[in-house]
Amino acid sequence: MNSTHEVFNQPEPLVDYNLFDTNRPLRDALKFNAPTLQTTQLHELGATLGSAGMQAHARLANVHTPELHTHDRFGRRIDEVEFHPSYHALMSAAVGAGLHGTPWTGTSASPHVLRAAGFMLFTELEPSILCPISMTYAVTPALRGNAAVHADWAPKLGSLWYDPTLKPFGDKPGVTMGMGMTEKQGGSDVRANTSQAVREGGSDAWGERYAITGHKWFFSAPMCDAFLVLAQAPAGLSCFFLPRVLPDGSRNAIRIQRLKDKLGNKANASSEVEFHGATAWLVGDEGRGIPQILEMGTMTRLDCALGTSGLMRQALAIALNHASQRMAFGKPLIDQPLMKNVLADLALESEAATALAIRLARAFDHQSDEHERLMARLLTPVAKFWICKRGSAFAQEAMECLGGNGYVEEGGEGIMARIYREIPLNSIWEGAGNIMALDLLRGLRKGDAVAALEKELAPARGRHAALDRLADALPARIEAMASEAEARRLAQDVALAVQAALLVQTAPPAVAHAFCASRLAGDWGHAFGTLAAGTDFDSIIQRAQPR
Repeated sequence: MNSTHEVFNQPEPLVDYNLFDTNRPLRDALKFNAPTLQTTQLHELGATLGSAGMQAHARLANVHTPELHTHDRFGRRIDEVEFHPSYHALMSAAVGAGLHGTPWTGTSASPHVLRAAGFMLFTELEPSILCPISMTYAVTPALRGNAAVHADWAPKLGSLWYDPTLKPFGDKPGVTMGMGMTEKQGGSDVRANTSQAVREGGSDAWGERYAITGHKWFFSAPMCDAFLVLAQAPAGLSCFFLPRVLPDGSRNAIRIQRLKDKLGNKANASSEVEFHGATAWLVGDEGRGIPQILEMGTMTRLDCALGTSGLMRQALAIALNHASQRMAFGKPLIDQPLMKNVLADLALESEAATALAIRLARAFDHQSDEHERLMARLLTPVAKFWICKRGSAFAQEAMECLGGNGYVEEGGEGIMARIYREIPLNSIWEGAGNIMALDLLRGLRKGDAVAALEKELAPARGRHAALDRLADALPARIEAMASEAEARRLAQDVALAVQAALLVQTAPPAVAHAFCASRLAGDWGHAFGTLAAGTDFDSIIQRAQPR
């Protein structure tokens, strides 16, 4: 066989490396926010997730997407989703790493920070299977609204065993849970929900039983063992615990209509369902569904910020790996001045996202502290809004660093196309940009939020003039905020101020100065790669290198 050419100048894929050990910004964020945290578990997880075997599972789970089987071969209704074995391998790894309900077991000094770091690392490998993992994390504390259900289910929601079979929870070593909130006519406006919950007249160890009839327009991970759903009860919109398999072993009346054909998030099954008198139990009080969903939403919004930060890090790592090997015009891409500017700019954005996301996770570890409680309330919508809003532009620029190779769904660099398709989801899920900006305004009216923000920024005072100017201006802007039309700008500036304050305390001077000069002082353009010529590009890039 004749060969027409020799293949050369094609970068080797980024594989078999430790995602945690090579992530200096993440390690520094952990030292700052949880200085006594033991990171052995993260070191081991980072090695596993960077391996060729796990990357193969991630690829296969996205190529061989979930399949819905509404009936068995004999015509009996089963409503089951079939997954590729690689999906289950990934789920087993995520559950085994304790990324779901384990922080609520209190077995670590900083359980939410530890879990947040692991969640970010796993996102670099494969983000879409983390949907049921994130929902399990969010619903576990909400189950306290039904003490009996919580007593039975919480230990298995924190178990490190993954069992994908549909059977009674008592026969399983570990379980997962999902949520069903939005309907066709309402979306984020869940008050418009029409699903009805009617008392059945009987009760058991979990309380009075209800029959739910209605639908859910987005019902992700329908193979979870149970769900928290919203429905209209006699006293108003309420939260209900709805298992897939009832205690007697029979299937609950959940009918999966179809799976969503999504832009990304391919390995995860998102569905439309109908409830035909499905059996459920009340969680909390009737009419208190909105406060309960907001509490759960806080946890999943944290995960949106963590997830986008992880995707940014992986996109940056791939771009750096490519640019370090690819030759163009007589030298490696990474030595080309303009490419240096782009890569350094992306590195700044990635590190700032990591710093803010881990700072937010720290707040959840200290909810008995009034300052931390207020910061969780303020930074949740801020981080969700700003980090996720920056994600898509970041992914596009990182893909462009690879040229056509980045646009191809194949090989190691094909991960970039998957990231690009995945990253908009975190901005949309659990409240898009406007919802987050408005939620910040509500948070600023609670307690002494302005004083809490000033306290948060105080340790960074005097480190950069642009940061001082922004910190000086924010209190008056918050007090004078009279129009919702400016809420996005305020969310942006709060995010930038906190990111800058964190970086001047945790990052090398080259990183902190370049971030403040570009994002706060205006020495920047309207696209990545427009940092000032005097920026210390080499130091910033070296810090971000994945090898």
